[in-house]
Amino acid sequence: MTPQELRTFCLAFNDAVEDFPFGPETSVFKVAGKLFALSALDREPLTVNLKCDPEIAPQLRAQYPDIVPGWHMNKRHWNTVTADADLPDQLVRELIEDSYDLVVAGLPRAERLRLDRP
Repeated sequence: MTPQELRTFCLAFNDAVEDFPFGPETSVFKVAGKLFALSALDREPLTVNLKCDPEIAPQLRAQYPDIVPGWHMNKRHWNTVTADADLPDQLVRELIEDSYDLVVAGLPRAERLRLDRP
Protein backbone atom coordinates (compact mmCIF):
# COMPACT_ATOMS: atom_id res chain seq x y z
CA MET A 1 0.00 0.00 0.00
CA THR A 2 1.32 3.43 -0.90
CA PRO A 3 0.98 6.54 1.27
CA GLN A 4 -1.60 8.01 -1.14
CA GLU A 5 -3.62 4.78 -1.14
CA LEU A 6 -3.58 4.81 2.67
CA ARG A 7 -4.76 8.43 2.81
CA THR A 8 -7.46 7.88 0.19
CA PHE A 9 -8.76 4.76 1.93
CA CYS A 10 -8.89 6.42 5.35
CA LEU A 11 -10.70 9.47 4.00
CA ALA A 12 -13.29 7.34 2.17
CA PHE A 13 -15.09 6.53 5.43
CA ASN A 14 -18.17 8.49 6.42
CA ASP A 15 -17.20 11.75 8.19
CA ALA A 16 -13.47 10.89 8.16
CA VAL A 17 -11.06 13.83 8.20
CA GLU A 18 -7.30 14.24 8.17
CA ASP A 19 -5.81 16.43 10.89
CA PHE A 20 -2.27 17.39 11.92
CA PRO A 21 -2.34 17.96 15.71
CA PHE A 22 1.20 16.59 16.15
CA GLY A 23 2.77 18.61 13.33
CA PRO A 24 2.73 18.53 9.53
CA GLU A 25 4.62 15.23 9.31
CA THR A 26 1.97 13.12 11.07
CA SER A 27 -1.44 12.51 9.49
CA VAL A 28 -4.15 11.78 12.02
CA PHE A 29 -7.37 10.36 10.61
CA LYS A 30 -10.43 10.98 12.75
CA VAL A 31 -14.15 10.34 12.80
CA ALA A 32 -16.33 12.60 14.96
CA GLY A 33 -13.13 14.02 16.46
CA LYS A 34 -11.81 10.61 17.52
CA LEU A 35 -8.59 9.10 16.18
CA PHE A 36 -8.83 5.86 14.18
CA ALA A 37 -5.52 5.94 12.23
CA LEU A 38 -2.22 7.74 12.62
CA SER A 39 0.69 7.71 10.15
CA ALA A 40 3.77 9.62 9.06
CA LEU A 41 2.95 9.18 5.38
CA ASP A 42 6.38 10.26 4.14
CA ARG A 43 8.33 7.90 6.40
CA GLU A 44 9.79 4.60 5.19
CA PRO A 45 8.71 2.03 5.95
CA LEU A 46 5.12 3.24 5.86
CA THR A 47 3.47 2.40 9.17
CA VAL A 48 0.03 3.18 10.53
CA ASN A 49 -1.26 2.95 14.09
CA LEU A 50 -4.70 1.35 14.21
CA LYS A 51 -7.15 0.61 16.99
CA CYS A 52 -7.75 -3.11 17.46
CA ASP A 53 -9.98 -5.33 19.56
CA PRO A 54 -7.76 -6.26 22.54
CA GLU A 55 -8.80 -9.92 22.16
CA ILE A 56 -7.56 -10.03 18.55
CA ALA A 57 -4.46 -7.80 18.78
CA PRO A 58 -2.13 -10.46 20.26
CA GLN A 59 -3.24 -13.00 17.65
CA LEU A 60 -2.48 -10.60 14.79
CA ARG A 61 0.93 -9.81 16.28
CA ALA A 62 1.74 -13.51 16.61
CA GLN A 63 0.62 -14.29 13.06
CA TYR A 64 2.18 -11.32 11.23
CA PRO A 65 5.67 -9.96 11.99
CA ASP A 66 4.66 -6.64 10.36
CA ILE A 67 2.03 -6.04 13.07
CA VAL A 68 3.46 -4.97 16.43
CA PRO A 69 2.12 -3.29 19.58
CA GLY A 70 1.12 0.32 18.92
CA TRP A 71 4.07 2.70 19.00
CA HIS A 72 3.42 5.43 21.59
CA MET A 73 -0.10 4.08 22.06
CA ASN A 74 -1.95 1.86 24.52
CA LYS A 75 -0.42 -1.50 23.57
CA ARG A 76 -3.58 -3.38 24.53
CA HIS A 77 -5.82 -1.46 22.12
CA TRP A 78 -3.50 -0.31 19.32
CA ASN A 79 -1.26 -1.98 16.75
CA THR A 80 1.38 -0.50 14.49
CA VAL A 81 1.04 -2.02 11.02
CA THR A 82 3.77 -1.79 8.38
CA ALA A 83 1.55 -1.05 5.42
CA ASP A 84 4.14 -1.26 2.65
CA ALA A 85 5.64 -4.59 3.77
CA ASP A 86 4.62 -8.17 3.04
CA LEU A 87 1.08 -7.80 4.37
CA PRO A 88 -1.62 -8.11 1.70
CA ASP A 89 -3.23 -4.74 0.93
CA GLN A 90 -6.63 -6.29 1.58
CA LEU A 91 -5.61 -7.18 5.14
CA VAL A 92 -4.37 -3.63 5.75
CA ARG A 93 -7.69 -2.28 4.44
CA GLU A 94 -9.61 -4.63 6.74
CA LEU A 95 -7.54 -3.52 9.74
CA ILE A 96 -8.19 0.15 8.92
CA GLU A 97 -11.91 -0.53 8.55
CA ASP A 98 -11.96 -2.43 11.85
CA SER A 99 -10.24 0.51 13.56
CA TYR A 100 -12.81 2.95 12.15
CA ASP A 101 -15.68 0.65 13.20
CA LEU A 102 -14.31 0.29 16.75
CA VAL A 103 -14.09 4.06 17.14
CA VAL A 104 -17.60 4.59 15.74
CA ALA A 105 -18.96 1.89 18.07
CA GLY A 106 -17.63 3.87 21.03
CA LEU A 107 -19.36 7.10 20.02
CA PRO A 108 -22.57 8.30 21.65
CA ARG A 109 -25.74 6.86 20.09
CA ALA A 110 -26.79 10.16 18.50
CA GLU A 111 -23.40 10.47 16.81
CA ARG A 112 -23.56 6.87 15.52
CA LEU A 113 -27.03 7.50 14.10
CA ARG A 114 -25.81 10.66 12.38
CA LEU A 115 -23.00 8.68 10.74
CA ASP A 116 -25.41 6.01 9.51
CA ARG A 117 -27.39 8.51 7.44
CA PRO A 118 -26.58 8.65 3.72
